[in-house]
Amino acid sequence: MRKMVGGCLCGDIRFEITSEPLVVSHCHCATCRKATGAPFITWITLPPEGFAYTQGTPTVYRSSPVIRRSFCGTCGTTLGYASDDHGDELDISAAALDDPALVKPDDHIWVDGMVPWIKFADGLPHLPGSHWELGYPDRAKSTE
Repeated sequence: MRKMVGGCLCGDIRFEITSEPLVVSHCHCATCRKATGAPFITWITLPPEGFAYTQGTPTVYRSSPVIRRSFCGTCGTTLGYASDDHGDELDISAAALDDPALVKPDDHIWVDGMVPWIKFADGLPHLPGSHWELGYPDRAKSTE
């Protein structure tokens, strides 16, 4: 796995990813839409030990009792998402990578909440909820 690096718009925060993603998903849930101000966000889900901030410290906001969302406190760039109930993974915004083309999305999640004016013809699976309840794709098969 090649190391991936990224950061926020203003450059105050930098990070690196050193592990293979568990899954890369376009999330269409209402809370991600509100948090990002966009119709969806693409998350790179990975084990926490495969991620590190190399410069700066993000601001953390609890959007619910168990969810922590991280962002740059200066420019507002969305950086991460983590659940206290699922400490073995964290999500990092693919758009915050210096080269987002390094990841390939596997699917769409929370499509029951997708805005009606978004239509995708990318052939990716559409899941009604999250991987926590529906399972993870076999990335080895999808990258062959």
